[in-house]
Amino acid sequence: QVQLVESGGGLVQAGGSLRLSCEASGSTSSINAMGWYRQAPGKQREFVAAVTNGGFTNYVDSVKGRFSISRDNAKNTVDLQMNNLKSEDTATYYCHAFLYGLNYWGKGTLVTVSS
Repeated sequence: QVQLVESGGGLVQAGGSLRLSCEASGSTSSINAMGWYRQAPGKQREFVAAVTNGGFTNYVDSVKGRFSISRDNAKNTVDLQMNNLKSEDTATYYCHAFLYGLNYWGKGTLVTVSS
């Protein structure tokens, strides 16, 4: 079992920055990748960014060049640095951990970007 706890959400002006953090606990040694998903009002949950144990990263096209994901395996944390935020980034952001088909989720942290 893996438990994930997010923090860092809040209200930010368009063009501003925000940093989300996620701390994993439990069977953290079995995690292959960690990342972030988001769900905006009236929309489906979508992939945002992920990083593997080996340091490979992937981003959805809409955040490339603006968001940066980082992971500290020793501390079992993953962060999402969000720059140049846009109103369309407004969503509940969920931390995610992956292990060979097994998925774990945090409860989410709300990010609101005002225009």
